[in-house]
Amino acid sequence: MESYHTPVLLEESVSALALSPGGVYADVTFGGGGHTREILSRLDSNSRLFAMDKDSDSLANAPQDKRLTLIHNNFRFLNNYIKFHGVQKLDGILADLGVSSHQFDTESRGFSFRFDSPLDMRMNTLAKHTAAHILNNYSQEDISLILYKYGEVDKSRKIAQLICSQRERVEIKTTTDLNKLLAPVLPKFSEHKYLAKIYQALRIEVNSEMRALELFLEGTKEALKPGGRLVVITYHSLEDRMVKNFLRSGNTAGIIEKDLYGHFETPFTIITRKPIIPEEEEIASNTRARSAKLRIAIKN
Repeated sequence: MESYHTPVLLEESVSALALSPGGVYADVTFGGGGHTREILSRLDSNSRLFAMDKDSDSLANAPQDKRLTLIHNNFRFLNNYIKFHGVQKLDGILADLGVSSHQFDTESRGFSFRFDSPLDMRMNTLAKHTAAHILNNYSQEDISLILYKYGEVDKSRKIAQLICSQRERVEIKTTTDLNKLLAPVLPKFSEHKYLAKIYQALRIEVNSEMRALELFLEGTKEALKPGGRLVVITYHSLEDRMVKNFLRSGNTAGIIEKDLYGHFETPFTIITRKPIIPEEEEIASNTRARSAKLRIAIKN
């Protein structure tokens, strides 16, 4: 539903799947269901669509359609689930890696520094550890590494030191607690951008996002049939670099392997040498689209 989350690059991403009659597809990041609904509107009665999401809130918005199979789990387990449902190979996979508007705008979820809320940030609310757990229990060195690796945060060591000093006095429980302790070191005129990097880093760690993305990408080599399409929308440099490396080389490290004759062996043919980005009109109507990049490849 549109009020829950406005789908980004909707026309471009769904068209990139090159939907065919009787095809079997997967939208592995259901979110608000915008991409799923658009795919369903273009499928014939003999086609199937799997929709996955680890957030039970999002799946509650799913349409009732006999062609649609809902899966409440992380997309890293895609292969297991399609085989469980009797499907060996898919004709296309769509992944929109962004956090949904609903998650950002629901105060209790703790994804945004705009609200006074518990430091949760779990996409799957049944998961064990929250952002508060990380801030209050991880070592100073680990917190610094998370901020630097996943948020590319300047002065990550100083921030980690501040966090650990604060938690010795009182537990860090809410977004307000975190924002207040960070206030003295926030750069003038770019406070929000700096906070966004810190919150991004914590969210990625809470949800093991980079590891899940790596496992998902590796799994697409098995899940897609030859000629099948992989369509991925990224939102920050870390995940975009991983997707770009994978499509180019077949592994997330970007290492291109050669056969005995010196030929490159890659499982995908890239369609988008340069990523597709939203038009200015889309960004104006949905500011969360501004960092989106769409990459498309075909399974060899």
